[in-house]
Amino acid sequence: MNLNPQQARSLVAICLHAVFADGHQGVAERDHVRNVAESLGREAEIDFIALYQDVLLGRLGLEAAVAGLDEANLRQLAFELAVGVCEADGGLDAREKDFLERLSGLLELSRPAADTFVREAEALGQAPADGPLPGLPGLGEGEPVATPSSAAAAPEAAELDRTILNASILNGALELLPQSMASMAIIPLQLRLVYRIGQAHGYELDRGHIKDFLTAAGVGMTGQYVEQFGRRLIGGLLGKVLGGAGRAVGSQATGSAFSFATTWAIGKVAVQYYGGGRKLDADTLRQAFAGLFEQAKAMQERYAPEIAQRARTLDLKRLTDELRR
Repeated sequence: MNLNPQQARSLVAICLHAVFADGHQGVAERDHVRNVAESLGREAEIDFIALYQDVLLGRLGLEAAVAGLDEANLRQLAFELAVGVCEADGGLDAREKDFLERLSGLLELSRPAADTFVREAEALGQAPADGPLPGLPGLGEGEPVATPSSAAAAPEAAELDRTILNASILNGALELLPQSMASMAIIPLQLRLVYRIGQAHGYELDRGHIKDFLTAAGVGMTGQYVEQFGRRLIGGLLGKVLGGAGRAVGSQATGSAFSFATTWAIGKVAVQYYGGGRKLDADTLRQAFAGLFEQAKAMQERYAPEIAQRARTLDLKRLTDELRR
């Protein structure tokens, strides 16, 4: 079974409704989501930018978007994607909770099952940034990246490079799994990666600072989640919907390549920022991230076998349990 244009539009529209549910997305984040919609629309030959405007201006209501999903598995997927969008910035406010409750009703989902999924996603979205990077190959579980005595103590560059690459492989592998919860684990892992890099250069960071750093670098978390979903959609790799058996773990997924590249670029630009004493301004950070992202896209094919192998051996429940702790 293939997604038809109406089904694709409905899924994206519901994601956009979730983006705007809290009513206080910043201008930068809205611009990011708008740019994502425009880019994805060009690639998919679907006018997503017009869809963005219809949702933003209230011309396409949530009821109309839901009406375009005529199959139970698509409705379940739409709800999970909306939860992921709402959780991307690290927690649900009252308006987002009301939105998700209304959405689950319109989708005619089981209320207990929907509530359970939201609770699990919220626990994952609020996972502490200062926790260990769990289950990274090549590092012992919970092993710190470095333990400098001060900001002047330079961490081993090779060790940080290895940590960044391992985190990128792990996040690429998560996008090869069929569960929506796998995609939701990517942002918490990126937050922990930045925390570890800051710590390695002598800085103790909190979640708020890391989010501000990522926004300054042009990596809005809500926009990133929408883009992850959109690239999976365009790649035709929504395996939970298409064919029912889940995505082939060994396949080259568009979303996997995007998550690998984003994580690698985040790690490398964080090394530049914290290693340089946090002196880079927002324009320099954005330019650096953009260049590193393009470099990482060129690298990803080289590490595709490691990404696929990591996906085959990844215990998602164990990983998410570790993150929640």
